[in-house]
Amino acid sequence: MSESIRAATVLPARREDVELTTEDGLTLVGELALPATGDPAATLVFLHPLPTHGGFMDSHVIRKAAARLPALARLATLRFNFRGVTSPRGTSGGSFGEGIAERFDLLAAMALVRERALPHPWLVGWSFGTEVALQHGLDQPVDGLILLSPPLHRTSQEALARWAGRGVPLVAVVPELDDYLRPAEARARFAAVPEARVVAVDEGRHLWVGERQVARVLSEIVACVNPEALPLPTYWPPAS
Repeated sequence: MSESIRAATVLPARREDVELTTEDGLTLVGELALPATGDPAATLVFLHPLPTHGGFMDSHVIRKAAARLPALARLATLRFNFRGVTSPRGTSGGSFGEGIAERFDLLAAMALVRERALPHPWLVGWSFGTEVALQHGLDQPVDGLILLSPPLHRTSQEALARWAGRGVPLVAVVPELDDYLRPAEARARFAAVPEARVVAVDEGRHLWVGERQVARVLSEIVACVNPEALPLPTYWPPAS
C-alpha cells in the first residue's frame, strides 16, 4: 500500500556516516546516501546555508533531498557540516571561515567523491553554499552547479564571469520573493556567464518553506541531473 510522501518521510537508501579530512587538518562530519539497489545515475554534493544564521547539513531542503532522491531519482547525495558547524550528526572541526576557508571543505568533499568513484557530480549550493560553489568550485571536476537562492553577496561580478566559457552548466533557482536576489537582478548578474540559466519560481522565498516549494526545488534539481526520473512520485512505493 502506497503512502503520501510528507515532510518527515525517509525513503529507502544505503546511508553511511562519513568523515572528511581537509587539507588544513580538520575533520568534517557528513552522510553519504546511495540508492538502495544498483548504482547511482549521478551525485549531488550539497553545500549548506550560512552557519552563522543556522545553516547546517540538516537544513530542510538538503535533509529532504537526502531522504528522498536516492529512492525517487537514483541519485547519490553527499551532505556535510562546514567547519565549526554542529548538527545531530556531530560537529565539524574548526570555526567559520567567512566563505574563504570553506574552500578546503569543498575540496575534502570532492576527494570523497573521487575515492568512492561517485558518478557525474553536481554541486548543489543553497544561499551561502552557492557562494562557496561559485568561488571555489571552478577547478573541480563537476558536471554542473545548481544554485538555490543565490545571494551573490560574496561573489563579485568578476569572480562570476570566470565561469564563462568553461562549459559547465550553472542553474540558478531564484525565488520570486527572495530577500536578497530576485529573478530580474539575477538574470542581469548571471548574464556574464552564457552557460547560466535562471529559473524563476513564482511565490518562492529564500528559505523554500512548505512542501510545495520543496517539491519544486527537488524537481528542478532532478531536471538537471537525471530528467528521466521526472515527474517525481508523490507516493511511496510509487504506483506501478
